[in-house]
Amino acid sequence: MKYILIFLVFVSYYANAIVIRHDIEDKQYLAKPSDFPALATFYIDGAHGSLIKPNWIITAAHTTFCLKPGTKIKTTKGSAIVKRLHVHPKHTPGVSHDIALVELSEPIHKVSPAKLYQKTNEAGRDIWFIGIGGTGNGITGITVDNYDNKGVLRKAQNRVEQAKGPILTFKFDKGEKALPFEGISGGGDSGGPAYFKQGNDYFVLGLSSRYGGGPSEKYNSVEVYTRVSYFMPWINGVMTDPEHSIKSGKSLDKLKHLPGGLKPSDLPSLCEDILFSEKELLAI
Repeated sequence: MKYILIFLVFVSYYANAIVIRHDIEDKQYLAKPSDFPALATFYIDGAHGSLIKPNWIITAAHTTFCLKPGTKIKTTKGSAIVKRLHVHPKHTPGVSHDIALVELSEPIHKVSPAKLYQKTNEAGRDIWFIGIGGTGNGITGITVDNYDNKGVLRKAQNRVEQAKGPILTFKFDKGEKALPFEGISGGGDSGGPAYFKQGNDYFVLGLSSRYGGGPSEKYNSVEVYTRVSYFMPWINGVMTDPEHSIKSGKSLDKLKHLPGGLKPSDLPSLCEDILFSEKELLAI
C-alpha cells in the first residue's frame, strides 16, 4: 500500500483523472469495454494503451516504468504478455514526446485494433476519453482517487482546443461551451486515447499525457495529449523493423528518465503492488 500511495502522488503530477460535469449524474458517464474495445490496462489502478495492431499497443511513455519483457497486462478480451518496450528517445517527462509502443509476444486476435488518425486537422474535433482513473466533478475536483475507484470505467467528451507540433490540448469547459458529457482525463487514465468512432472503426488522435494549466482538476483546467499524427513516421518506423529500432536508437527499451517522484529503488516494490496478479488476470 505504501508504494501505491507513492504511485498516486506521482501520477497526480501528470493530470487530473476523469472529472465530470457537476450537473450530470455520474452513472451517465459509466462506460463498458465495448465503448472502446482496443483499450489495454497496465496496472490495477490505471494507466492505459490502445491496441493498434494485433501485436502492438500505443501509450504514453511515462506509463511504462513497470513494463518489461514478460510483464502481463489486461486487454478487454483477456491478458497479453509484453515482448519488448519501445520508448521515444526524445521523451522528456512533463515536456514532450510522451509516447511509447508496447510490442506483444503473441498477437491478439479477439480484439479489433483501433486505427491511428493521421490527418492534421484535429483542432475543433469532438472526441471521447476513457479510463479507470479517479473521479470528481468540475466544481469539487477529484474526490475519489484512481486506487479507490477500483477499476470503474468511465468515458467523457471533449473538443480539441489546439493541435500544434507534438501535442493536442483540451480544456474543461462549463455551461454553454460544454459538450453534453464534458470531462477531462489523466492520472490513472494516463496513456489512454482521445478517440472517435466512425462506422465500425475507432480512431485514436492522442494519448493522455499531463496536466497543462488552469485550476487543477476543475473547470477551465487544461490537459495535454501526445499528438499521434505528428509521430506517424516514428510509429511506422518502429513497427516496420523493431529489432533495428532498438539497435539504431530510434527507440529505447526502457525509460531514460523516470516520472517525477519515482526513484529506481522504488520500482521493485511499487511494481509488485500495482501489476496485475494471475488471479486478477483470470477474472477478466
